[in-house]
Amino acid sequence: MEKDNKRFNIDYILIFIILALGAISVISLYTVQDILLTDSDTIFYKQQIQWYILGFIVIGAMMFFDYDNYRKVTWILYVIGLFALAGVYFLPFALELNNARGWYDLGVGTVQPAEFMKIILILTVAHVITTHNEKRLKPGFKDDVWLLAKVGLVTLPPVLIVFGMPDVGSAVVLTCIVAFMILVSGIRWRILLVITGLVGLIIGAFIGLYFLFPDFVQNYLNDTIFSHVFERLEAWFDPQQNVQGSGYQINNTLLAIGSGQLFGKGFDNFDVTNIPVRESDMIFSVIGEQFGFVGSSIVIILFFFLIYRIIQTALACKDPFGSYICAGVVGMITYQVIQNIGMSLKLLPISGLPLPFISAGGSSLIAYMMAIGLILNIRSRIRSYMFDD
Repeated sequence: MEKDNKRFNIDYILIFIILALGAISVISLYTVQDILLTDSDTIFYKQQIQWYILGFIVIGAMMFFDYDNYRKVTWILYVIGLFALAGVYFLPFALELNNARGWYDLGVGTVQPAEFMKIILILTVAHVITTHNEKRLKPGFKDDVWLLAKVGLVTLPPVLIVFGMPDVGSAVVLTCIVAFMILVSGIRWRILLVITGLVGLIIGAFIGLYFLFPDFVQNYLNDTIFSHVFERLEAWFDPQQNVQGSGYQINNTLLAIGSGQLFGKGFDNFDVTNIPVRESDMIFSVIGEQFGFVGSSIVIILFFFLIYRIIQTALACKDPFGSYICAGVVGMITYQVIQNIGMSLKLLPISGLPLPFISAGGSSLIAYMMAIGLILNIRSRIRSYMFDD
């Protein structure tokens, strides 16, 4: 693998994009602080500034070592990550929020281990795929199936643990991360198409059952951890059915975004629509209301260039391990951006996933800054950039 002799060749464009998203995050959280203070004394925008400062320190730390060194400790990180996930079920300082056990109360704040497991899973799957391909002697159907089995063995434990918390949104993110990495792993497209078709059939069958036998599906799900999933699906399909209940959040979100019109109400206008968890899950509604269509478009464009820049890095990187890491980060960011913005526009059901780099929350932001640290690390050691400016 060719690497630059200069230890830190900073990608300032990527840094600028993160700073721009950070500025939008702080301003957006400032605009909702007035209404949030009625329920909480937490100053979210000040906390977000602190998290961003810590995040850039984390980026510096992630860049200090060659990213190849992370491969050497992948399995140690994986075991620690699994223990941290499983610990929410039995450790005394585990915390339950919104009927889900997915946090630790450390006294000075809370930590969500599922966020950091995303980064660990990216490193682990990248290591598994790279090692398999390095030892591959005769590519074929059996070899592809064996690689899928290996990836499945390391993916299934964290997904099932997170799923059982229950945190369906994060479980889907973990799955999407791995899916993006499998797409570039060298596995034959015919196999991937068969798997995609099977997944599509399962999802289609569930949707069909829901429309054909709604009472049966509801009664079945009410006795499982999927009861809250059914409520969100109902609110998505028909938000007017329970305006003051499950449909309250999505109805007010659409109202807020629509009221922003072209240029929004302005960041100093505290006449904002009351939406539950607007500082985190529904932060895009704040952007739409306060900055309008123009501000919302700027956010989407910034995410587009962020993802595009990471794809550039993957294409330019001659080291497979680095390229697979980039693919995992692209999957993580792309899915969460589409899901968060999609649910704010009622294009997708509400999932409780934050908008990367913008929503309030320390665990999520630090995890994403770790991902950016990995990308900057990889890019800083590429001798020649493809599609560079």
